[in-house]
Amino acid sequence: MIRRTRAPRGAAEHTIDDAPASARGQADPSLPRGMVIAGAWSWRLLVIAGVIGLFVWLVIQLRIIVIPFMVALLVSALLVPFSNWLQRHRWPKWAAVVVSLVGLLVVVSGLVYLVVLQLVDGWPSLRDRSVASYEQFKDFLLASPLHLTERQLNDYVSDAVTALQTDSQPLLRGALSVGTTVGHVGAGLLLCLFATIFLLIGGAEIWRWVVRIFPRTARAAIDGAGRAGWTTLTNFVKVQIFVAFVDAVGIGLGALLLGLPLVAPIAIAVFLGSFVPVVGAVATGTIAVVIALVYNGWVVALLMLAVVILVQQLEGHLLQPFVMGSAVKVHPLAVVFAVAAGSLLAGIPGALFAVPVVAVLNVMISYVASGRWKTTDRPIQSDVRSKGLVTDV
Repeated sequence: MIRRTRAPRGAAEHTIDDAPASARGQADPSLPRGMVIAGAWSWRLLVIAGVIGLFVWLVIQLRIIVIPFMVALLVSALLVPFSNWLQRHRWPKWAAVVVSLVGLLVVVSGLVYLVVLQLVDGWPSLRDRSVASYEQFKDFLLASPLHLTERQLNDYVSDAVTALQTDSQPLLRGALSVGTTVGHVGAGLLLCLFATIFLLIGGAEIWRWVVRIFPRTARAAIDGAGRAGWTTLTNFVKVQIFVAFVDAVGIGLGALLLGLPLVAPIAIAVFLGSFVPVVGAVATGTIAVVIALVYNGWVVALLMLAVVILVQQLEGHLLQPFVMGSAVKVHPLAVVFAVAAGSLLAGIPGALFAVPVVAVLNVMISYVASGRWKTTDRPIQSDVRSKGLVTDV
């Protein structure tokens, strides 16, 4: 008779570290355990870094397509809640989509028209005041303790113009590709418009199709992560518009009270620049400081600078931590580094999309890692079956 011996209690709890070297991937037994673990982590991290680098390279190569699509996602995140609100109030779907798109185009066109009108009316005065301010600054330097002469100032100006002409040669050579650039911009606008229309009309169906690409066991995680990311993106767009509005009103009101011209273009420039977090409003607020220096002198320019700093302090210590932080759940330090990395990789588009990309990825990864998708319902399955879009595999 063969007697079966029962394994001691806890014998099944041995890990791979207790197995011989042959069971651990033929690791050299003379190597320290820490080195084996470090090597295993190293090649995995290298593979992950390689995949990320390949993805970033593909995005940069396909930027003519990727940038319009990402703009369409941001615009859709703004318009989808409004379109859904209209549909809940018994508007037909086509009417809700048309009103949302036309309303956005009217608002943007009105802002552009207002800026162009103000600049056309104020350009002669700005040109004359700039020349007068230069002459005043020149007289100040001539009378200063620096003991500069007229000839020295003219030489400095001539050297600056020569350096500018030399540095602008690449720009002049790049002018030959203006037609291609205009063509890319036009194609990008058309792609953005069509993508926005299709996302407004059938965004849910498009997402269901994307989820069905993944294996059945991963669909619940992908679906839940995508919905969480979309919610975060919608919150980001709403909050960013509010933050940009506060920056524009604060700096624009300061410019109005200090008697600056071109108040409307300044406010609109600050509003648009604020969509680049941290640095956008500062860069556009500098325009107001320069205009104050040209028109009203250095005292008013310092006061305008104080207004810009005050508004930025309000945004940095109140709006960003409490409003933006609760919406995107990203630390301000991560925001700064994300904007810096995005601008280094892709310029202005990179700085614009850095924060929403980081926020969405953060929420999606956190959702998958939390395991909440294991206990929630899977609406994607029933929705797809009921609509008959695809069949089970």
